[in-house]
Amino acid sequence: MGTKTVDENGLRHDEETTDRTATDETVATEPTADGTAEAAEATEDAARPAGPSGVGQGAGAVVSAALGLVSLTGGWIGTVASARQSLVGQLETSQSSKVATMIEKGYGDAWHATALWAGLFALLALVVGVVVLARPAFGAPGRPQAAWIKSVSWAGVALGVIGLLLAVLKYTDVLLGLPATG
Repeated sequence: MGTKTVDENGLRHDEETTDRTATDETVATEPTADGTAEAAEATEDAARPAGPSGVGQGAGAVVSAALGLVSLTGGWIGTVASARQSLVGQLETSQSSKVATMIEKGYGDAWHATALWAGLFALLALVVGVVVLARPAFGAPGRPQAAWIKSVSWAGVALGVIGLLLAVLKYTDVLLGLPATG
């Protein structure tokens, strides 16, 4: 069954009408006094999402993955902390100090400072990723989380776990420990 409608320019159009229900009400497609159809307004309202859009969850997932990547590659804050600790170690040792003490204070403490900052970034990546993955359980239960948000969050969690493991191994000198002095 076709109906004739008039658009804003005064042109007539034949359209196929269909019954649409929005919360148990039938939307009419009859023109109003100003020449626009009420159905157009109803379909625009129905097209808008009812709940949150998930932008915050997507941003959290990307932040988690970025923090995990920084924990693996190192960031400028870890480099600055390492250089600072190296300088402090050089100031604490003198020319007459033992070689083992000079290496430990000059390089070992700097290595541990780098590992500490990498571990902090990895822990942050892990926490943010887990929060993003757990968020739908505490939010709108009828609204599923987008697949890309889950994927990026899992990547952030995985990078966080790997970064945390490597940081602990570096800090405990299991991975690339200081050379032994004779």
